[in-house]
Amino acid sequence: MRAARALLGIDQKALAELAGVSLPTIQRMEASGGVVRGVVESLTRVVEALDRAGVELIGDNARSETGGRGVRLKNPPA
Repeated sequence: MRAARALLGIDQKALAELAGVSLPTIQRMEASGGVVRGVVESLTRVVEALDRAGVELIGDNARSETGGRGVRLKNPPA
């Protein structure tokens, strides 16, 4: 989530607003070690907000030129 926020140039508060969740929810999610933990509905909101903002989440075993998981912008910024 931090990497996705960095790509967008937004802070935790802005992501919380985009996703319609509280700032403490974002903080707890980002503090999770390894797999992000949280209520499924909240996680879904965050993923959808990142998608709307133009971030592509790359899952394990998903096609990526460099392999691995991560995030990337769907389209390069103008």
